[in-house]
Amino acid sequence: MALCALLPCWAAAQPAATDAAGVDSAWILQRLARPAPVRTSFLEVRESAMLDAPLRVSGEYVRPDGQTLVREVRAPYRETTTIRGTEATIAREGRSPRRFQLSRAPELQALQASFGALLDGDHDALARHYALRTGGARERWTLTMTPKDATLARRVRDIVLHGRGAELRCIETVPAEGAVQRTLLAGAARDAAPDLDAAALERLCRGAAAE
Repeated sequence: MALCALLPCWAAAQPAATDAAGVDSAWILQRLARPAPVRTSFLEVRESAMLDAPLRVSGEYVRPDGQTLVREVRAPYRETTTIRGTEATIAREGRSPRRFQLSRAPELQALQASFGALLDGDHDALARHYALRTGGARERWTLTMTPKDATLARRVRDIVLHGRGAELRCIETVPAEGAVQRTLLAGAARDAAPDLDAAALERLCRGAAAE
């Protein structure tokens, strides 16, 4: 380890985009915001020299209320990660649940903070944790979030959101070291071909048509 409208007074204080087709972080947040409860499907494809074929991990992200984020893996195994407050619980089929403080897992802490801020349309909260940079147009945009927390920044260089209009389609997590982790969401997860490999995943994540 991945989205209620902005307060009217805050939105009114922001300058409007000068390019009708352009985007800024406020525009993106206004369109991604969703009140709880909300859920969205996801798909990850993991490749490893230890695997004969890429591993497809699929399931749903669920936000039952404003304080809880749940990641439900449904295939090829069943596992539920519940993040609530300062604690995370991982329950995998056939194993005893594991509980730990989020301070031990800054990536999960960042996931909770970023998803919560996106779903609440809370620009101020997101900007407290990340430096924000946008690109593209309203039909295909990116929002790059660079961690401000030094502990997280030692592990995660950037988190890049890819979307179309009001749909967040993919999250790229760029680690300080190692391979980029890509998670397809919503329509992009549904568009993915059964034999999707890492290269096709990258194209689909970044907005290319499904192949």
